Amino acid sequence: MQNIPLTSKNVDVEIPKLGMPVSIITGFLGSGKTTLLNQILQNKQDLKIAVLVNEFGDIDIDSQLLVTVEQDMLELTNGCICCTINDGLVDAVYRILEREQLVDYLVIETTGVADPLPIILTFLGTELRDLTNLDSIITVVDAETFDENHFNSEAALQQITYGDFILLNKIDLVNVSKLEEIKDFISKVKQGSRILPTQQCQVPLELLLGVNLMPRDKYISDNYQNSREHKHHHHDHEHHSHSHHLENDGFVSIAFRSDKPFDVNRFEDFLAEAMPQDVFRAKGILWFSDSDMRHIFQLSGPRYTLNADDWRTPPKNELVFIGRKLDQREIVTKLSHCLL
Repeated sequence: MQNIPLTSKNVDVEIPKLGMPVSIITGFLGSGKTTLLNQILQNKQDLKIAVLVNEFGDIDIDSQLLVTVEQDMLELTNGCICCTINDGLVDAVYRILEREQLVDYLVIETTGVADPLPIILTFLGTELRDLTNLDSIITVVDAETFDENHFNSEAALQQITYGDFILLNKIDLVNVSKLEEIKDFISKVKQGSRILPTQQCQVPLELLLGVNLMPRDKYISDNYQNSREHKHHHHDHEHHSHSHHLENDGFVSIAFRSDKPFDVNRFEDFLAEAMPQDVFRAKGILWFSDSDMRHIFQLSGPRYTLNADDWRTPPKNELVFIGRKLDQREIVTKLSHCLL
């Protein structure tokens, strides 16, 4: 059996080569999935990692926020992976498998409203089962905003239910009591779950990759095959930009683009006073009239950050808002009033 050495700092890990190893990063909107993916890419040493980033929306923001991944980045946009598994995901995995330069590891970052089960069954219930080795499902949970209502979201609960490894992120923003409450809840939903408290998703690489936590036999059983057939039948009768769980959760994504800069004061007034309450998550690349820098905008729940770095493209504004039953015309109109 061929093994691939995985080095992280001073630790060596052997990954059995049973097919291309695959890890799936999932977690609700704003939990820290892209931060985790960046941690993996920055610490991968000589490991050749391919990345699939999925966005729920018309603008792919996350790939612009990743460290350089060059030709290994394959993007799936316009819908969550579980809604386009018959087309986009399988095709993208084959494109990676057929590359001349062999890939050591594939990491998939799902959108925050994805149900991971159909993705799992795509790898274990199709011909990909013989070509890949699904290693684990890594679920990132935001300790500050998560509670037992799990955002009233079917997808958020599914992400914990099918997670092999739960990263309880942003623990620096909560007290010990809330941390224990979340741990207890997760343990009830996922008995025997591995829970690792983190800040900024800082986890040693050897705890994430090559861990072989996926219970394959459980998913390949008749019950899970029946579930897969039901879900595929359902998808055949749905438009691919929507799925059952998205309809149940009521999530929509609104994109905003402009080649004109924002006035920073107007934009901050929009965030403080005019943004709809039902926005769960927002992110974007922003251009302000009084700055030569690119500003990376991240909003999750009540918090937002603006971090500046250098432009990699001609300046422009690209924003995505994700929430429940949002009014696109209202948001676009209010943002347009922030432009110069």
